Amino acid sequence: MAEVREELDWLLSVEDEACRLTDLFEKGELPLRVTHNDTKINNVLFDEKTHEALVVIDLDTVMPGLVGHDFGDAIRFAANFVEEDCDHPEKAGVNLNIFWAFAEGFLKKTAASLTKTEVDTLALSCFALTCELATRFLADYIVGDKYFKVKKPQHNLVRTRCQVALAKDMLNKMDAMNAIVQDCARRYKETENA
Repeated sequence: MAEVREELDWLLSVEDEACRLTDLFEKGELPLRVTHNDTKINNVLFDEKTHEALVVIDLDTVMPGLVGHDFGDAIRFAANFVEEDCDHPEKAGVNLNIFWAFAEGFLKKTAASLTKTEVDTLALSCFALTCELATRFLADYIVGDKYFKVKKPQHNLVRTRCQVALAKDMLNKMDAMNAIVQDCARRYKETENA
């Protein structure tokens, strides 16, 4: 347990902020939506020639959820500078260019239908989902790798450390992430109202 103390202590230290979406939902401030709940790019099939998206797959996880769950998990997976199981967690971090491109595309299609609180918590959702997955990887490591498939010893601990590093970088860039979301939302709400 000593080898995971640093990660465990840090995750416990950010618990309130990481659980804020759930708290807002329980207060009735965030609505349930139909969500995919595994919004990774590898769950989209593309046309080989045009590169256009053809279909979303892996629909067994579709259920009521928070819009931030889909947005946050997509960013967690796609906007990290490294793979989620990189052996060098110090290289992990959120790529703001990818974050911006994803936020732009996402809000172009959703800004008109999202509540203010949903928009205001999109950047936070990235942090929340990253902490959630770090916690899940850590828990699985502690109980002997029962859930996630592993390819090497300490694979889930490596994943945990990479997600923790990503979450820390997100906290450092939260103001920039919020500014990007607000700018995109404002522009696309204005377009919709024009």
